[in-house]
Amino acid sequence: MPADLAVIGLGPYGLPLAQAAVAAGISTIGYRTGPEPGSLSAAEQRRMLAQGFRTAANATELGRVRTAVICAPTPRGADGGPDLGQVETAARTLAAWLRPHTTVILESPVPPGTTEGPLLRLLESGSGLRAGHDFHLAYSPSRVDPGNRDHTPANTPKVIGGLTPACTESAAAFYGRITDKVVRARGLREAETVQLLETNFRHVNIALVNEMAALCHDLCIDLWDVLRCAETKPFGFQAFRPGPGVGGHAVPQDLTTHAGRTLRMAELAQEVNNRMPRYVVQRAAALLNEHGKSARGARVLLLGVTYKPDLADRQGSPAQEIAVRLMELGASVSYHDPHVPSWNVLDHPVPRADSLYEAAADADLTILLQHHRTYDLQGLSVKAQLMLDTRGATPTGAAHRL
Repeated sequence: MPADLAVIGLGPYGLPLAQAAVAAGISTIGYRTGPEPGSLSAAEQRRMLAQGFRTAANATELGRVRTAVICAPTPRGADGGPDLGQVETAARTLAAWLRPHTTVILESPVPPGTTEGPLLRLLESGSGLRAGHDFHLAYSPSRVDPGNRDHTPANTPKVIGGLTPACTESAAAFYGRITDKVVRARGLREAETVQLLETNFRHVNIALVNEMAALCHDLCIDLWDVLRCAETKPFGFQAFRPGPGVGGHAVPQDLTTHAGRTLRMAELAQEVNNRMPRYVVQRAAALLNEHGKSARGARVLLLGVTYKPDLADRQGSPAQEIAVRLMELGASVSYHDPHVPSWNVLDHPVPRADSLYEAAADADLTILLQHHRTYDLQGLSVKAQLMLDTRGATPTGAAHRL
């Protein structure tokens, strides 16, 4: 039976959209663009299947839907910007089966100009149809926050920008079935730039508190108390937290390779955030040294190796680089993560701690990289010989904080 919606790309952007569509009663199929890490639990995916969601057996099924949303991942490319390879593959596949009156929407994070540029050309050349005349074309930035139970697709406003006003309205009609509020942008580039601004806003503000963390440590100031006080200001301030690095699927963009323009703040933020794994290792080595131990030969336990709490997704997680740098110093590294049953670094398996409390007691240093809700940090801080908390999650005085 033909479906109303095809979600092309079943990774961190596509699966949540498909889940929301199925929950709204929209007949939905999914089409994979390649190996994609999922952002939904096994139970959530089983629930989707029970509600009628299915994966398309072949691309011909893309030609029988009314709406096709491209959610292919755009990981960091060799030039530092987003790699559009999977988006282009998805566009070619869809174009071969695209029929008149279909609404095509791109949700993948892309540089401004992508939808009306390479995407439009691929769809038109592969289908023989004209965008804005034979089929609708629009862009909507993905606002997925995996694991967030308060802000879901249903209550998060959806921004829409179309090639023509009719394209905007067609896309708005589709999203109006899923979300409570649709916000119409002036056009494609404005909608694409919403994604650019929102992503860089996050990275710039995380970079600021990451620099503040290093400064406060040097000045013997409790940054976490500073943040606690600062966030009581009811205007002009939004609290961000420092950490061991910035993971996730949204790649900050400075547009240098796509528009010949540099967003200096985005560049600086990326430099700061990229330094954080190195800084964590420096702090770890200094802590060991202060307690009469060398990093060489030290037993170091890493707690939480995913990029976000309570999820299994490791995309961009700083844990990888931190483990490598510790190993280069001669440390013996092990890990624990309730969501990651096995973990390889430099093509070698990292030992997984089966008994968490025993492992913390045995390790010379325990580093909290991700605060999963299953961790009893009070108990762990008592058991651990020495603990470095990069998330500010342990009780005051229970561990050394970033």
